[in-house]
Amino acid sequence: MRFLITATIVLFSLAALLLVIDRGREKSVAETDPAPEISVEDAPEETVAPDKNDKDKKNKDKKKTNTLALYIINSAGERVSMVVELAQTDREKRKGLMGRTELGENRGMLFIFDREQPLSFWMKNTLIPLSVAYIDGGGTIVDIQDMQPLDETSHPSAAPAKYALEANQGFFEAHGINVGDRLE
Repeated sequence: MRFLITATIVLFSLAALLLVIDRGREKSVAETDPAPEISVEDAPEETVAPDKNDKDKKNKDKKKTNTLALYIINSAGERVSMVVELAQTDREKRKGLMGRTELGENRGMLFIFDREQPLSFWMKNTLIPLSVAYIDGGGTIVDIQDMQPLDETSHPSAAPAKYALEANQGFFEAHGINVGDRLE
């Protein structure tokens, strides 16, 4: 009987030790193997099944929109101001300005990526005409393109960029903002 009790204790101890080792290995792999980056253009639609708290989560998300005052120094040396919403998470980047019927004057959305890379945007489910300025890590505009509502044509950046700034179509042109101008 003693042998059976001792063997059971030893087996439980080994199982607990293996569980601790396995969890430590998972944590180590997660720290050293970052998740792959998702391209905005290729990001899948949200496929998570809604739970009963989704409505509350959506309401909280609407209330805590991250905004930032942004300034662009145009070719004439004028300081053009904008208020931009920040798209930093994969979910925010996937959604962008989809479904909106208007974007206020001097308003936009700034997409922030981890590093400079070729970027590409499209207008799937986006209802308003937009212009996108691709911006490198130093804050210089490297490309500006106009995009049409609901158009699934890809608009790749002319050069690697770390940021993409969407605004009402014609905003950049109306304010004399061109390739080579800088964000402040």
